[in-house]
Amino acid sequence: MSLKTGDIVPNFTAEDSHGEVFESKSLLGRKPLVIYFYPKDNTPGCTTEACSFRDQYEDFKDLGAEVIGISSDSVKSHQKFANKHQLPFILLSDHDKKLRHLFGVRNNLFGLLPGRVTYIIDRNGVVIYVFDSMNAAKHIPKALEIIKELVL
Repeated sequence: MSLKTGDIVPNFTAEDSHGEVFESKSLLGRKPLVIYFYPKDNTPGCTTEACSFRDQYEDFKDLGAEVIGISSDSVKSHQKFANKHQLPFILLSDHDKKLRHLFGVRNNLFGLLPGRVTYIIDRNGVVIYVFDSMNAAKHIPKALEIIKELVL
């Protein structure tokens, strides 16, 4: 399966960085979401991306949107990553890669690295934009631009 523009995001669950079970239905269909998949905690590109989302987080919140980061790292790894970089948004552990499969996030770089893909979802739970780029820095301004268009 691969989610694309116009698809409704199905409900899913995963453990967050606090070891709690996150249920997507708590946010899906209630507010715009920016769900971004990234390769690995504490790597240069992923740290840049996470810190950029952190730095712009209030802008997303002001527009009524929530940011969710997902990688296959463990809950413990996410906890350390979030604490080290003071990440205010939700980080989900996809250790079994079920969410990657659900969303259709493929590996990049000859299949060696997990992909870096951002999904913008409207308040009805519909995917309105998919941004697939290994360039971590480009995801945040694009996501913010689309969220602004969505709410204005």
